[in-house]
Amino acid sequence: MIALAREDERIYLLTGDLGYSVLEEFRDAFKNRFYNVGVAEANMAGVAAGLALSGKIPYIYSIATFVVMRCLEQIRNDICYQNLNVKIIGVGAGLSYSLYGASHQSIDDVGVMRSLPNLVVACPGDPLETELVMQESRRHQGPVYIRLATKGEPVIHTSRPELPVGRGAVLREGKDLTLIATGNMLENAQLAARELEAQGLSVRLISMPYVKPLDRDLIRKAVKETGRVVSVEEHCATGGLGSAIAEVIAEECPARVVFKRIALPDKFPPEVGGRAYLREIYGLSVSGIMKTINEACGIKGKRGVKP
Repeated sequence: MIALAREDERIYLLTGDLGYSVLEEFRDAFKNRFYNVGVAEANMAGVAAGLALSGKIPYIYSIATFVVMRCLEQIRNDICYQNLNVKIIGVGAGLSYSLYGASHQSIDDVGVMRSLPNLVVACPGDPLETELVMQESRRHQGPVYIRLATKGEPVIHTSRPELPVGRGAVLREGKDLTLIATGNMLENAQLAARELEAQGLSVRLISMPYVKPLDRDLIRKAVKETGRVVSVEEHCATGGLGSAIAEVIAEECPARVVFKRIALPDKFPPEVGGRAYLREIYGLSVSGIMKTINEACGIKGKRGVKP
């Protein structure tokens, strides 16, 4: 944000009384382009719309459940309906704030935001993807939702990919199965792909930082070349990455394909615990991902997959 703001004086940052110890450097560097609107997320979206109508590029920042659910009407009517150049940053993707319960667990935000016309939905999977998505968000003319985890995620990419809006990235090639991950599940997907490789399965790993628009070409190619596709996301199965991929397969892939979604079930998790604990319960741990793939694709140890 700071690097972009130094290059472009149109960039403003608004927060809903959050981001302490994170946003101070931007505030101090650009005092006239930083606004804390208080615990008033709907008003924040309206102010951002006004700034966009004045030729600015406002970014609004809050916890994902707050910035989506508390001002959904304003995002829909003020921002998306008018196709304004507002960027929405939601932190705490999925189960990141696991100990705070359903009010803070953003397990349905992608499905909600995917349904809004004109809105790009981005879920970067590591710090490098976050940097690239931020750069693209400045170039893209129109609203963008950027879904982040918290902090401390490792860098997964070993080289700098090309990630324009709507593009995915192949992290490793494979011919038996394609594993497609988005957001903060990229790390576990990579670890699972390595373990499956040790079992004799050739796994293609794709990162899909843009859930909307989706890289349909990459999905069609994976279906044609591997015949087995598994999606993994820290989001409810309904409306997220898996749903988006299923739409492409159903509408555009005539060949027979095995497809499986790994995602949270259609309920608010009643359990209380850390993110790793909840991931283990709901099959989003490395072992859980492997177990689902083994069952869905019929792996037989070192002999690879069933015909």
